[in-house]
Amino acid sequence: MTRLSIVLLAALIFSAMYLVRVQYDSRRLFTELDRAVAEARRLETERGRLEVEKRAQATSLRVEKLAKEKLAMRSITPAITEYVTLRPPAGGQPGGVP
Repeated sequence: MTRLSIVLLAALIFSAMYLVRVQYDSRRLFTELDRAVAEARRLETERGRLEVEKRAQATSLRVEKLAKEKLAMRSITPAITEYVTLRPPAGGQPGGVP
């Protein structure tokens, strides 16, 4: 009878220690999950902010302003427009080879 009691006591202690370990792992994993969800929320907020900033940077007025200031470009007018025409190749053969 005492052997059975000792075996049952050992099983009880083992199961209690296993239960403590499982609860610890469960709390640890829940904390990791909570941190990951918070990080995902933060990244989603940052992504939205960056998309708004990207749209603001790509407005046509800003692009035109930068083109004029930094690249010294100017608006197109008929007075400064040059038209290029394609002449037929010499010899009448395609590709210009006689």
